[in-house]
Amino acid sequence: MNLKSLFTSLLVAGMSMGTAWAIRGQFGHEQGAAWAGAIGALSVLLVAKRSDWYARMFKATLAAAIGWGIGGIMSYGIVVGYGRGIDFVNVYYGLMMLFIIGGLYGFIGGGLFGLALADSPKKRVSWPHLIVEMVVGAIVVYFFLIEEWGWLMTPPRSEMWAACLGMAVALTWYLYRNKQYSALRVAVFAGLGGGFGFAFGNFLQVMGGLSGIKFNFWNVMEYTLGFFGGIGMAYGTFTSSWEPAENREKRANIWFPLLMLVLFIPFVVWDQTFEIKKLEENFIKITTGDIPALAQTVRWVALLAVLLTSAIWFVKYYQTRKSEWVSYDYNDVRTFFLGHFGLYIAYSFLITGAFMSTYRIEQYLYVVNLLVVTLLIGKTKPGFSNRGMYAGKWAMGFALVLAFIAVIALVAIHSHGELKGMNRRFE
Repeated sequence: MNLKSLFTSLLVAGMSMGTAWAIRGQFGHEQGAAWAGAIGALSVLLVAKRSDWYARMFKATLAAAIGWGIGGIMSYGIVVGYGRGIDFVNVYYGLMMLFIIGGLYGFIGGGLFGLALADSPKKRVSWPHLIVEMVVGAIVVYFFLIEEWGWLMTPPRSEMWAACLGMAVALTWYLYRNKQYSALRVAVFAGLGGGFGFAFGNFLQVMGGLSGIKFNFWNVMEYTLGFFGGIGMAYGTFTSSWEPAENREKRANIWFPLLMLVLFIPFVVWDQTFEIKKLEENFIKITTGDIPALAQTVRWVALLAVLLTSAIWFVKYYQTRKSEWVSYDYNDVRTFFLGHFGLYIAYSFLITGAFMSTYRIEQYLYVVNLLVVTLLIGKTKPGFSNRGMYAGKWAMGFALVLAFIAVIALVAIHSHGELKGMNRRFE
């Protein structure tokens, strides 16, 4: 494997997912995370340069979107406050819990993405069975950890991390017993990357706030989670063995994942975010004039953008394909990636008012990131290797991450006194 090409490929995947996850900060919850996860998955498919994966781009992308989106049910606002503390126990606890939360995001998202890539006639994935097992796992683990034993991570906030943990356990068991080792590898590295990125990002947020630089360092934390989560998902993909797949897909299997990605998820983002009251609160800070009229205009422009782009994608990728079997090429995937990514950035500009004010400087960095990704993505070809399953090395890597988090926790507590937004889990 060419290390330079691998590095470039990982950088592109990390920047794509990092930017999308930073944008997700404007929208939050499951729908925002799902859109970001979709962009991360598309970037991996593009840099992989495997033509046999292009036909399943919508299925694999939707699987990743659902997986990363599931984590959106977890609450972490108070946990971030633990990382702003002044004693080692609370800070280390906060960073470790962020490692778990970010790890669950990545593990489920990466696992479902890898499973969609591994799905083949020889080793068919039973999606209904998997869904039932994950739902049961969520209920059982949540019941025992939270209701019975009271192992609370972030009281008094929601403890849905336990439900996500149950889903991750069920997913792990499904992957292992069905010998879906490549998908398991993707899950592990995406989880490791997401967890490390969230914990390290919290540290960067605290240090950035102390610097006195006027910047949205919360957004830095979000970017870091996505950046390392995207790198982990890409690395797990490129270092696993995958059976060759058919470079075509039945047309009847295209419409549902396509519409979920381009219409349903963006529509939920619009419905849950572009509320008149919220828009007015944002715009009144940066402009004068008829704020209600401006908010109404932005709201309907955002909806029109979703309806128009979803219609374009549906016609291009489904309606014009009349044969029973459908195939796509690199340019098809690239066009969809850039268009879907661009719409997400446009949504961020609309909701923040960055289209008429420069008060949110990080918004323009999203465009810079997209331009860099666009320039680099065609130059990547990582190659694939089979690194296998090495539980011992994974455990060593996990231990190193725990040690690194301890170090940055020590640095943090010796860098400041009490900070605004600080929380304590233990007195």
